[in-house]
Amino acid sequence: MAAGVSMEVRGRVAVVTLSHPGKFNAMSRAMWCELRATFEHLQQPSALRGVLIRGEAGHFCAGGDISEYAGFRFNEASLRDFHEVEVWGGLQAMLDCDLPIVAQIEGNCMGAGLEIASCCDIRLASDGARFGAPIARLGFPMAPREAALVMRALGELTAREMLLSAALLEAAEMKQRGFLNRVLPAAGLDAAVHQLLERMGQLAPAAARLNKQTFRALASVPASQAATDLIVTAYRYAASAEHREGVSAFVEKRQPQFMT
Repeated sequence: MAAGVSMEVRGRVAVVTLSHPGKFNAMSRAMWCELRATFEHLQQPSALRGVLIRGEAGHFCAGGDISEYAGFRFNEASLRDFHEVEVWGGLQAMLDCDLPIVAQIEGNCMGAGLEIASCCDIRLASDGARFGAPIARLGFPMAPREAALVMRALGELTAREMLLSAALLEAAEMKQRGFLNRVLPAAGLDAAVHQLLERMGQLAPAAARLNKQTFRALASVPASQAATDLIVTAYRYAASAEHREGVSAFVEKRQPQFMT
């Protein structure tokens, strides 16, 4: 079976699957381009309420496809193009997506997998998952924008530990350090993810998109300036039907009915 990034719609959730048989779903160059195309598509208006991203066959993503590296990594221009266009193109498309993104992490979550997980809003993992970015063993650093992304998600101390000592950390440790929302036995992970997505699907979709846009703005500039800038538009939802329905349903002690 060929490597690839696939998407299927299940109800109001898009399920994105990373697949690279025999390589623990390592990202090929083509897969980075497919990841970008997938999330650019998901950013288009739709009735979807969220995205689940996961890996195939018990692993999330073990990093990059090292078998391709000799063909481009040793030339400055092609290396820059790989990181700044192909890799960052895929990651930026995820960061730009206004739909909530949930990561279901099992097995290996290394390097590229760690970067992809860092773009997600909520991260659930099996207790057997392992995390790291041991690329120093391959003789190269993490690209600047990718390092900044990972450092924000992991925290500076953990990012330094992974990149400078090639540390591999277990899921329980990653939850303790704030990277994971929940760690579950492998047998219960699917059910927990399903319950989370069901709960998220009952919430106001426009509010979720606005929250994603706010988070993105706050991350892009100093928080105080972003907050000041956002005041101009932050409350335009006041008269929206979703706003009214959410508040009314709470007061009336009933389940809200949000329309797309």
